[in-house]
Amino acid sequence: MELKTLQYFVRIAREESITRAANTLHITQPTLSRQIKELEKELNVKLFKRSNHNIQLTDEGQLLKNRAEELLEMSNKIQEEFKVIDRSIEGNVYIGCGETKGMEVIANIFKDIHNEHPNIQFHIYSGNADDIANRLDKGLLDFGILIQPVSLNKYKTLYLPTSDHWGVVVKKGDPLSQNKYITNKYLVDKPLICSRQVLDTTLDKNDFAEWFGTQFDDLNIVSTFNLAYNVGWMVKAGLGYAITLDSIIDTSTESELTFIPLKPKLVSKHNLVWRKDHTFSKAAQLFLDKTKATCQ
Repeated sequence: MELKTLQYFVRIAREESITRAANTLHITQPTLSRQIKELEKELNVKLFKRSNHNIQLTDEGQLLKNRAEELLEMSNKIQEEFKVIDRSIEGNVYIGCGETKGMEVIANIFKDIHNEHPNIQFHIYSGNADDIANRLDKGLLDFGILIQPVSLNKYKTLYLPTSDHWGVVVKKGDPLSQNKYITNKYLVDKPLICSRQVLDTTLDKNDFAEWFGTQFDDLNIVSTFNLAYNVGWMVKAGLGYAITLDSIIDTSTESELTFIPLKPKLVSKHNLVWRKDHTFSKAAQLFLDKTKATCQ
């Protein structure tokens, strides 16, 4: 199985047409069809369901597409690293992060590095903790920025000098919107919209669960999320109250929503993490060194 064959396969899957894929790849349709038939024979599976108008992936084809995209992304990352391995410091740094103010520190480090080394490029992947950990473990990211609560046992860790505060996003005009703070007694019987991450009871330490105490198991969770951008719409629709970090959902003066902090105060720290066995490019090592110096 060659990478070029996987590139052909992924292109067909995205185009849902061998003809369109052949045109974008600048090869003949018979050549492309033959490559896919050979791939199906090699794997002993059917990759596509064919119809008169288009083709769709089988379950086996979808699995291969997911794996092929990861392999092609890793291949591209390796090629980019070796293009600049003998040059002065340049290349790519791959970082995954959630929605957090911790990116302010990282952005300033990016700017300082770019001023000194304009040929370094930074690639940001946004996702929740599980997304980022998955890509770190596969070597698709150099670093991840994780927000507590999260397990850090697998990684080397650097604490960033930033943190987020937890609170409740409610509609203006709601009875709770007049509160200066929210205690757990206000939330036990309310419909809540929560991050899946904070509901994970398998973590060694979950400050969110500890904040609720014995009432944690009785929470009325009506919806969960991994990234908070769309949660504001659910609050506006009246689905429930969103428990989230400050500064993620728009609660400005013009917004229909307002943010009320929790009491006692609940704070989540930020961690820059990387695989213990990860080999850094010169650009990634420079970023780590700059970040360590900034966080001392």
